[in-house]
Amino acid sequence: MDSLNIFFTGKDQVEVQREPVPELKAGQVLVETQRSLISTGTECICLQRNFAPGTHWDNWVTYPFYPGYSNAGRVVQVADDVQDVQPGDRVATRSGHKQYFVTGAAHVRQIPEGVSDEDATWFGLANIVQIGVRRAEHELGDAVVIIGAGLLGQLALQYTRLSGAREVIVIDTAQPRLEMAHAHGATKTLAMSVADAREAILQETNGRLADVVYDITGHAAVFPSALGLARRFGKLLLLGDTGTPSEQRLTSDVISRGVRIAAAHDGHPPAVSTDREWWTHEHMTQLFFTYLQRQQMRVSDLVTHRYAPQDAAQAYHMLITDRSAAMGVIFDWSRVK
Repeated sequence: MDSLNIFFTGKDQVEVQREPVPELKAGQVLVETQRSLISTGTECICLQRNFAPGTHWDNWVTYPFYPGYSNAGRVVQVADDVQDVQPGDRVATRSGHKQYFVTGAAHVRQIPEGVSDEDATWFGLANIVQIGVRRAEHELGDAVVIIGAGLLGQLALQYTRLSGAREVIVIDTAQPRLEMAHAHGATKTLAMSVADAREAILQETNGRLADVVYDITGHAAVFPSALGLARRFGKLLLLGDTGTPSEQRLTSDVISRGVRIAAAHDGHPPAVSTDREWWTHEHMTQLFFTYLQRQQMRVSDLVTHRYAPQDAAQAYHMLITDRSAAMGVIFDWSRVK
């Protein structure tokens, strides 16, 4: 069996080709993708090699590089020893942009009734944001600032509202993104650079500044200005993973005002739940799907573009040249020719 796969062969080089699907082994399942979501920030950094030598990015991106980690599909076949997954099951996986793929049965997550394939593709990003929201250790009534209203920013907005934030102020320079943020519960949106936002944040918080600031931009230059938006003894949560971490500059806010810095990464959750560390990726996925089922979160209206997989180069070109009007970009695998 062959699969149509999307992969990068070098900087700015997108390929779509058919490749053999590996044979099924014990404990594995074969899945046919229905939809997959581009992780815009991560995948564009990888495609453009927009990172410094020697960073974790540099060690990760080798060729051929298979992007993507937000996939919804249907199980086609299971190995003889697999009991909990059956052919026909709708599943979400952290697999790439591939028409067919083999993965461990333990790595698939059942998509419940009432959650569409397209909505389910957001689970990977939703988990990453959950990790950050938990690290932020919110309290009821927090004033929150979110810098960057892209995919992660839109999810962070919804999670922080669910966590009891009194104010959620979203900063971005792209007006379409801010309109989406407003539609999802932002109490205030600011169309400006973060470097110019401090006076506006002071005004919105009655001079106190933010309890928690999220830097979700992935741009190193944002970091020092973001520190200045947190209140005395407040917290800055790094959720955007810059390709040039050595350029993130500390300011006196850390020492003189006691601003704490925390960070979140996809690899932080425990592999197995314990009483002390309950929130594995599996449990976070279940929670995200529950929020979707109860309509406490909404992602369907965040999808702005849908592409056939064979048009992958066009999709990435759009995101690299002008993503200001783009949010969720989906590959629709039913359109494979």
